Amino acid sequence: MLASVSGFQMLRFGQFWLIFEITESPLSLGWIGLANGVPAIVLNLFGGVAADRIDQRRMVMISQFIIAMMIFFLATITLLGLVNQWHLITIAFLAGAVEAFDQPARRVLFPQLVDRKDLMSAVAMNAAIWPGTRILAPAIAGVIIAVSSSAANFYVAGIGFLVMAVVTFRLRLPPLVKTSQTRPIHDILEGLHYIRKDTTFTFLIAMTFFSSFFGMAYIPLMPMITVDVLGVGAKEQGMILGAGGVGSLITALWFGTRSNSGAKGMLIIGGGIMSGLMVATFAITAGIFKSVPLAMTLMVVLSVFNTLANTASQSSLQLLVPNHIRGRVMGFYGMTYNIRPLGGLQASALANIGAIGAPISIAIGGLAVAAFPIIAMLANKKVRNLGGELRQAEAEVIAASRSRAPTSTTASG
Repeated sequence: MLASVSGFQMLRFGQFWLIFEITESPLSLGWIGLANGVPAIVLNLFGGVAADRIDQRRMVMISQFIIAMMIFFLATITLLGLVNQWHLITIAFLAGAVEAFDQPARRVLFPQLVDRKDLMSAVAMNAAIWPGTRILAPAIAGVIIAVSSSAANFYVAGIGFLVMAVVTFRLRLPPLVKTSQTRPIHDILEGLHYIRKDTTFTFLIAMTFFSSFFGMAYIPLMPMITVDVLGVGAKEQGMILGAGGVGSLITALWFGTRSNSGAKGMLIIGGGIMSGLMVATFAITAGIFKSVPLAMTLMVVLSVFNTLANTASQSSLQLLVPNHIRGRVMGFYGMTYNIRPLGGLQASALANIGAIGAPISIAIGGLAVAAFPIIAMLANKKVRNLGGELRQAEAEVIAASRSRAPTSTTASG
């Protein structure tokens, strides 16, 4: 997992940096995001259905191998000087299609590796891998590009995916219990109905949508912020994103030590509001002060609140959803999460209009993120009582786990 996520961070950094270097257009950053996001969104629901039916270990292994081969191809044509923006866009599209099956399989596979009563802490620790790699991977990518080339960065990224494929191949799990033999469309509609009938699931997935589509739109625009607004280069961009990784890592590790679900409702809502406000603050102050140290500091704070909200939301979904429909529900979750590249497209298109620019475009998205949980909390009592529901759900899971303990002890003896 660590190698794969590091490879993903370096790949994404390299894609955005290289296409901006080739085209010098902020809109091109959005096209990379669009190419990656459309297949990931369209196919994610089918990936969720497949994850409920097919061996998830095999799905992850094959997906990682295919992505590694695509990255090695991209690295080679970059090394030979043959790469253009259409190669980058095509690779982004194909990778998005593969990720649509890889990600739901991972989210179904993960709960099989831990006891369900430990699921919330395990999700937080697993989530720590993403910010942990954000500390080093973008910085390493920036240094590799600065001292060597984009091709070298892509080769290293591809190795990360290949390592994950090998590790997954060696993983041993119980045989898959198939849960459905109906048509995929029927399974997708069943998952949608399950989400729609429960306000909690609807709210958590909607929160993920706003965070991904509006709140994370600054990531594709970072080359524009770095070069055009702050007046620096790839190394400084890696430092800023790496600073955000520090904040996220510390927060995720802290979250993993917490067991009180009653506070998670406040973390989801409060973290969502504050992360949106900090996105806006980061963007506006970058335009005004043009300071890399200030940008790094605000990125740390932004990432703390974003990680609180997202980790609490994902762990809550994993806790509440039953196993037989987990792939489909997490497929919908993944669809809203994968809409992030389209958020980059709308932000880059807005930034390209007249005198708006990247800072104002990013700030507008941040304010939208902050507004949604406030409106949802005021409009729906169940959202306001989210913490109580999570506390009750965790108590039921712990009670069920304890009731199974004597049987497991006898079996082991």
